[in-house]
Amino acid sequence: MGETILRTIAVIPGLNEARNIGPVVKGCREHVDAVVMVDDGSRDTTAAIAEREGAIVLRHLVNLGKGAALRTGCEFALRLGAERLVAVDSDGQHDPRDIPKLLAALDAADIVFGQRKAKEDMPAVLRFGNWTIDAVIRLLFGIRLADTQCGYRAFTASTYRKIRWKSSDYFVESEMIAAVGAKGISCATVPVKTIYNDKYKGTTIIDGMLIVLNLLYWRLVK
Repeated sequence: MGETILRTIAVIPGLNEARNIGPVVKGCREHVDAVVMVDDGSRDTTAAIAEREGAIVLRHLVNLGKGAALRTGCEFALRLGAERLVAVDSDGQHDPRDIPKLLAALDAADIVFGQRKAKEDMPAVLRFGNWTIDAVIRLLFGIRLADTQCGYRAFTASTYRKIRWKSSDYFVESEMIAAVGAKGISCATVPVKTIYNDKYKGTTIIDGMLIVLNLLYWRLVK
């Protein structure tokens, strides 16, 4: 028998997501050739559940952060021969049924960003913070995105090699966009459904300020 070709791989970084990881892995497997789940130092059964659902599980012995976990997964996917990568959050907020839309858009772009519908009960100050980050990215890098902090994304292997990030934490989303803008990489946006399993958790005011400062730094170095 010939070697299995894994052209499209979903990469799922996760920490203590035993409650949500099973359906996420199972749903993703319906639309990709393989799922790589990176257990970022969990103290629960996240890894065991992901493995049971058919994911290839990589483990960080200690928590290194989302950016580091996503990088570990993407590097491993490339070693498996992946041509297309889909980044999916482990908390269940991303609907795997949107993966075909992301991949279809990837036929005409190098990277595709998911765009969530704004949650109606999101505090106004956080809504303003997200708008500010979007505006800064547009000003500094010339990219118009209405949801820069959505982690649901698809990109080609060659694009990943161009945008490899150094951020180990949640700054990864913004650093990725900064690299896309600085290097003139073609991008597209598709609307994605968001499943809010928990009370709003997202970019805080302090997070937003730090993201803006990092964006200014990345504008100088990328």
